[in-house]
Amino acid sequence: MRTIQTSASFPLSSVKPLDGLLRYRSYCLERTRQALRGPTRRRQRSPIDGAPLEPFGDVEGLRYLRCPNSGSLFLEELPASASWAKLLQDVSRHRFSSEGFYPGLAQSRTDHVYTPKLEWIRDTLRLQGMHQPIILEAATPPSTFTHLLKDSGMCSEVLVVDEMTVAAGSGHDADAPRVHAAILLESLDRVDDPVALLQAVVSRMEEGGLLFVTALVCSGFDLAVLGLNNLYLCPPDRTNCFSLQGLSRVLTQAGLTLLEVSTPGVLDVEVVRAHLQHNPSLPVSRFERQLIEADAPTHVTLQAFLQQQGLSSFARLVGKKVSLGKGEHV
Repeated sequence: MRTIQTSASFPLSSVKPLDGLLRYRSYCLERTRQALRGPTRRRQRSPIDGAPLEPFGDVEGLRYLRCPNSGSLFLEELPASASWAKLLQDVSRHRFSSEGFYPGLAQSRTDHVYTPKLEWIRDTLRLQGMHQPIILEAATPPSTFTHLLKDSGMCSEVLVVDEMTVAAGSGHDADAPRVHAAILLESLDRVDDPVALLQAVVSRMEEGGLLFVTALVCSGFDLAVLGLNNLYLCPPDRTNCFSLQGLSRVLTQAGLTLLEVSTPGVLDVEVVRAHLQHNPSLPVSRFERQLIEADAPTHVTLQAFLQQQGLSSFARLVGKKVSLGKGEHV
């Protein structure tokens, strides 16, 4: 199983600046509260292993629960799936509106976020001997990645499906074309039923097909240090925040052999530093503060260590669909 590192470097302000995030976060929290004013349901058991979820804390009144075995985090209260789908569509449109912070960062995010993901997928397909595959992307539109994928020339066809429609099962079609690869970019972080989405997408894949997954993981450095004080952790984008162990487990349980489990994130140290600049009174240990206040070479060494040890908060996984009974289980 591969583990990929990267020497790429770019500032936090070029992809998700904290000041822009604060406005976007307020919008997300308010829309989430509105969605929860109708009938709701509460999650009590872990989507990973069925264990009873434990209280963890709240994000401005919205409670998160913790899987005791994997450490993964899940928003406790959810509305009906239709309401959640509408919320994701609303938030997605807002990101790209004049009031969102994506438009001003469009080229920078293409260069530093989407192009590396495209190259990662291209290189993996090549290593696995896949040429001009049919690729399925599950997302809540609009998806910037769709256009890059179609323009890349790496695939014969790109099929785009709404992630919530697939997760709810209403988009299932036994006659739908099978695909050679599928892509879930942070989809498992935001849908209300990540296991249902995963199972539905895998069912569309040919045997031997590849699934590409990216996610923010709570086992990573900045989330582990900041916990619920991490301003990037809020619904609906982070309705689910798996640990790397939890994410690996749900993929293998879906019938996938893991070909790659990597945490090639480059912003963990800078995320914590930005939070401490924003709020110097955050409860971090003396040693953690010492690391964050260290010089640039120390930060580079620390970030490389986090990548090597699977301790960055940005995760990439590649799974290969195998016959029932041949999957690796963890």
